[in-house]
Amino acid sequence: MHGPKPEIKHPIDLHRRVGFLKPLVDAPNVEIGEYTYYDDPDGPDQFYEKCVLHHYPFIGDRLIIGRFTAIAEGARFIMNGANHVMSGFSTYPFNIFGHGWERGFDEQTWRDEVRGDTVVGNDVWIGMEAVIMPGVTIGDGAIVAARSVVTHDVPPFAIVAGNAAQVVKMRFTRATIERLLAIAWWNWPADKITRNLDAIRGADLARLEAAA
Repeated sequence: MHGPKPEIKHPIDLHRRVGFLKPLVDAPNVEIGEYTYYDDPDGPDQFYEKCVLHHYPFIGDRLIIGRFTAIAEGARFIMNGANHVMSGFSTYPFNIFGHGWERGFDEQTWRDEVRGDTVVGNDVWIGMEAVIMPGVTIGDGAIVAARSVVTHDVPPFAIVAGNAAQVVKMRFTRATIERLLAIAWWNWPADKITRNLDAIRGADLARLEAAA
């Protein structure tokens, strides 16, 4: 036995509020790693519709989430389609209503507001009702506290909280973080992870390095 099959949509028989997102989400410009899950009392099947907002394929921005990431109920990923032009005196999107208001609109002024892909690393824990803003990168092993609003990049293995989210503490020393990033256990095959679960759960860095 080497853990649940990552292609199973609902891996916990008696707890169907939890779902692996890779087999549940089939949307353009979305990449989700194996074993990453979403937990919602209404079920995880509508994760993309409920939690990924203003994501329009014509914009081209991607939501990329790594492996073994845990996403709590009500987390939201705000994508670039939510941005308004800020170069003029008004942020009102006159052009989208047409009937003459679209004339003279310079599309480049809107494209200047696009902030790129939203990237969440591996083994990240995103707390309940956290909001991730467009173009943010959250590093491997980070923790985002409940109801935080993440407006800037989060370093690997940092704990962030608040609005706007700030680093509260680092989970480990810089040297340990560098060693963990080099090991990158989340990229191992399932059988190797299974053999080394005691070291992963028990913070046995020497044993992990020996297995890498």
